[in-house]
Amino acid sequence: MADLQSPDDINPAAQQAEFRLRQALSKIQHKLLVMSGKGGVGKSTVAACLALGLSDRGFNVGLMDVDLHGPSIPRLLGLAEMTADVVQDKYIRPVVYNRHLRVISIEALMPDKDSSVIWRGPLKIGVIKQFVSDVKWDDLHFLIIDSPPGTGDEPLTVAQSVDGARAIIVATPQEIALADVRKSVHFCRQVDMPILGLIENMSGLTCPHCGGTIDLFKSGGAEAEAHNSNLPFLGRIPIDPALVDAGDEGRLPRALETEDGAGPAYRALIDRVVEATGAITPQPEED
Repeated sequence: MADLQSPDDINPAAQQAEFRLRQALSKIQHKLLVMSGKGGVGKSTVAACLALGLSDRGFNVGLMDVDLHGPSIPRLLGLAEMTADVVQDKYIRPVVYNRHLRVISIEALMPDKDSSVIWRGPLKIGVIKQFVSDVKWDDLHFLIIDSPPGTGDEPLTVAQSVDGARAIIVATPQEIALADVRKSVHFCRQVDMPILGLIENMSGLTCPHCGGTIDLFKSGGAEAEAHNSNLPFLGRIPIDPALVDAGDEGRLPRALETEDGAGPAYRALIDRVVEATGAITPQPEED
């Protein structure tokens, strides 16, 4: 009896798509999936700030928004009207944010930015793979992937299709959020995706009057969870009203340059990510 063949074995188009995916991944040194167990923890802001901070240090960075139903990256970066060019049906040219940062989001391919995306799993899986294989990223030091909350099609597709991807899990300190973190940790271990570390976001608010710290959502919970799960802890990011305003106005870089609020915490976070990945900071380019 002849061996049964899977559709991919006999489908030249699928084989070609898989080849393009592997070819694109070979040009990317570090792939980081930013995920969370629940929504509302600031995951997209963390992903955007990571990409900005790494690009500021001279790394070539791609920021890939695979939150297909609720993309936030374009608005956080002031790219609400972003449009990605499709070149002769061969590849997609990502949006150039600055010298070292390229961005792609489903909004860049939609004429009406306020239209909803009503897709089932197979179509979403195909689009995410195309965001890697058909977008002209060129050589990247980092690909930062912003995933929707939970453990559904999008993070699963990244785990199964993006070889070498590592997860960064974002949480807030309270126990109800940490319960969902444990689900994300379990997901990563089930799909054999290494976890680079945990981040505690919204960890304390500096009082504008007395300068003391107010723990609106408690603090230290994610750090304790990292310890209990034997995972690296990448740092705490405080609640920063200036960062919230900057995200709403699409000017995150300005908030990251401050000497108070979330600025120093994000710079320390970038240090830890660079150290954890073993990335070598590029030499400054001559203008």
